[in-house]
Amino acid sequence: MVLEKERTYQVIGTRPVRPDGVDKVTGRAQYGADIRLPGMLFGKVLRSPHAHARVRRIDTSKALAHPDVRAVVTSADLPEPEDRVQELGEGAANLRELSSNVLAREKVLYRGHAVAAVAATNAHAAQEALALIEVEYEPLPAVLDVRDAMREDAPLLHENLRGKTPEGPRAAPSNIAAHTCFNFGDLEQGFAEADVVVEREFRTKMVHQGYIEPHASTALWNADGQLTVWTCTQGSFPVREQLAQVLGHPISRIKVVPTEIGGGFGGKIPVYLEPLAALLSRATGKPVKMQMDRAEVFEATGPTSGTWSKVKLGAKNDGTLVACEATLAYEAGAYPGSPVTAGAMTMIAPYRLEHVRIDAYDVVVNKPKVSAYRAPGAPAAAFAMEQVVDELAERLGIDPLRFRLENAAHEGSRTPWGAPHPRIGHEECLEAALSSAHYNAPLEGANRGRGVASGYWFNAGLRSSVTVTVMPDGTVSLIEGSTDIGGTRASLAMQLAETLGIAYEDVKPTVVDTDSVGYNDVTGGSRVTYGSGMAVYEAGRKLIDEIRTRLSKHWQRPVEEIAHADGRFRTADGQHDEPFKEVCRQLMTRGEGISASASVNARGGAGAFAVHIVDVEVDPETGKTTVLRYTAVQDAGKAVHPSYVEGQMQGGVVQGIGWALNEEYYYGDSGRMANASFLDYRMPTALDVPMIETIIVEVPSPTHPYGVRGVGEVPIVPPLAAIANAVYRATGVRQTELPMSPRRILETTLGVE
Repeated sequence: MVLEKERTYQVIGTRPVRPDGVDKVTGRAQYGADIRLPGMLFGKVLRSPHAHARVRRIDTSKALAHPDVRAVVTSADLPEPEDRVQELGEGAANLRELSSNVLAREKVLYRGHAVAAVAATNAHAAQEALALIEVEYEPLPAVLDVRDAMREDAPLLHENLRGKTPEGPRAAPSNIAAHTCFNFGDLEQGFAEADVVVEREFRTKMVHQGYIEPHASTALWNADGQLTVWTCTQGSFPVREQLAQVLGHPISRIKVVPTEIGGGFGGKIPVYLEPLAALLSRATGKPVKMQMDRAEVFEATGPTSGTWSKVKLGAKNDGTLVACEATLAYEAGAYPGSPVTAGAMTMIAPYRLEHVRIDAYDVVVNKPKVSAYRAPGAPAAAFAMEQVVDELAERLGIDPLRFRLENAAHEGSRTPWGAPHPRIGHEECLEAALSSAHYNAPLEGANRGRGVASGYWFNAGLRSSVTVTVMPDGTVSLIEGSTDIGGTRASLAMQLAETLGIAYEDVKPTVVDTDSVGYNDVTGGSRVTYGSGMAVYEAGRKLIDEIRTRLSKHWQRPVEEIAHADGRFRTADGQHDEPFKEVCRQLMTRGEGISASASVNARGGAGAFAVHIVDVEVDPETGKTTVLRYTAVQDAGKAVHPSYVEGQMQGGVVQGIGWALNEEYYYGDSGRMANASFLDYRMPTALDVPMIETIIVEVPSPTHPYGVRGVGEVPIVPPLAAIANAVYRATGVRQTELPMSPRRILETTLGVE
C-alpha cells in the first residue's frame, strides 16, 4: 500500500519489468564465479588456525615444489603500506590495517586471517599446496568479548594502539580504538525533571550479512603493467582505489569490472581476494581466479559488531521525554572501525530530547574485522533505545505508538550531531501505523504479544557519474557505474525517462567498468536511486538543452523559443510540436551525435524513518518464537518503483527477524567459530516468516528533484526492538540479549538451563 501526497508523474511510481531480469532468470548473467579466461589458474588462501598469534616463520618451499603450483605469495610480496585513512564511499579503512588484513604481517588477529595464497593449475592442487606451507606460530591470549577487551589488563591486539578520545590520544595502549561523545543540554537537570526513569543494559552478538554468493575475484596482470580485475563488489571504484594503495600500483593502470552480485548488504565493499589474485597473476603472468567457500566467508570477511550498551531514559508524567544517557561499546573485530558512532547518532534521532549524553566506544577484539551491514550500527542501538522507550510508555500508561508520536522529531528538531532535521516523515509513519489495519486488529490467544518500534537511517548521497547517449532510433543509452543490487538499473532508467518525457522501455541502462564512466561511490548507504538519480536528472536536463541548441539551427529559431515538456519539443507559435524520438531521428540523420554526462556529489542524503508492528507467539514449552504478522511502514520520499521499495522493506524485515531470533557468531574459548555454515548459522527461510505487509509513506525529500529518499537500510533498524517488545508482551519478561533463541527464552522466562 502506498500513501501518496500527490501523483504527477508518468513513469515514476509505476512498476515496469527490470531490464536485467531476463538474463538473470535464464542464467546468462555473469556473476563473480562465472568468469573464464584462457590459461586461467586457480588460487586458494592459507588461513590462520589461531585467533591471536605471532607469525615467526613462513616456509613456502615445499608448496612451490608441487608440480601443479605456479606461485605462492605472502605479506612479503606486498609493499609497505601508508598509515593513513582511505574513504571507501561507505566507511573508511586505514591502509596499513587494510593491507595487514589482506595478508597477515607480524601477527594473526583472528582465526581465518589470511597468511599466504597459492596459484595452481587447478583448485584441487592449490588446496593440496596449502598443507605444504609451513607456518610457525607463537600463540597469544585471545580476547573475544567487547567488555573483556576494554579492561586495562586485557591482552592487546595492537601494542601501539593509543585510542582517540575527545581529549586526544590515550596515554597508554588499549583495545579501545576510539571514544566519541555526543553531549548537549544539562543531563543532571534533565533527569531531575523526569518523573519516570528506566535504565537497562543490552547485548547483541556478531551476525553476518548472509549474502548467498560467496566472494569471487579474477585478476589478469598483463605484461604491460595493466591490471584488470573482475569481482563481485558493491563498488568497483573503491576496489580500484584499495588495489592501488595495497599493491602500490598506479590507479590509472587498474581496471575493475563489476560482475553481477548475489547480495552484499555492505559486506562486499572491502577487498579480500582481489589483491591476492592480482599478486598471483603478476607472479605467474596468467589470469588467476579465486573463490571463497562458505566457511571462509563467515570466518574471514566482515560481519557486523557484537555490542554492549546501557541506556537510561527519563520522561515526565505527561509523556514528554526529557533526558537520555547512553553508553555503547561495539566490537570492531581485528582492526579499528566499528559502526558505533552511527549507532550513537541514530538511536535518538526519531525523538525530541533536550538533555543527552552518549558515549560510544570502538573496541578491537580477536574476530574478523567488521564491515558494513545494512544501516551499520543502527539496529543494535535501536534494540536498546526502542525497548526503553516502550517500557517508559508502559509505565506511564500511554499507547506505545502515541507515546512515540508525542515525542517524535520533526522538521527543525535537533539531531544528535547538532544540525536540525530537514523535512522528515517520522510523524507521518507513526500516524500511518496507528491507523493501520494491523494495529487496529485484535490479537487473541495465549502467549501472544504485539510490539512496535521506530528506526532511522541517515542515507547517503556521495559521488555519482552517468553518461546519456541518444541512439539512431531515438532511444537512449544510460551508462552508469553503480553495481545493481536492488533494481537500480530500473530506478535510474525510470528517472531518466521521466526527465526526458519518454517511455521507460526507450531507456537502456548498462553498468560498466571503471574505465568507461566517471567516478561512482559504492552501492551502499541507500544512495544510488537518490544520488545517482540526481546525476541522471542533471544529465537528462543537459541532453534536453543540447537538443534545443541543435534544434535552434535546424528549425531556425532562437533557443529561447524552443521548449521541452511532456517529451515533446515545441515552439511558442505552434509551428513545431514534435516528440522526443522524432526530433532525435531528424538530428541524427544530419550526422550529429547527441550525448550528455553529469557528475554530482549529492549532499544531504535525506534521512528516512520506519515504524514496524509485529505480532508473535511464544511456545512456553519450547521457547520458540513464531512471527504471526508483520507490517512495515516507511517514508520513501517518492517511491520510484513501488515494488522494489516494498521488496527492500520486506528484505530488511526478514534479516531483522533472523538477527532477533536466531543468528549469531558462536565462538569457543579458542576463538574458533563453531557454526560457520548455513546449516548451523540459522538464517530464516520462507517457512519462518509471514507475508510481510508494507505501507509506503511519501514525504518528499527537499534535496532531490523527484523527492526520493533512500529506502534500502532503514527497514532493518526497527525489527530487533519490535520483536523484543512483542516477546515481552507475550511472556512478561524483557529480553535484553540477542538472539532471542528458544534456549534464551526458556532460560529467562522459566529459569531453564
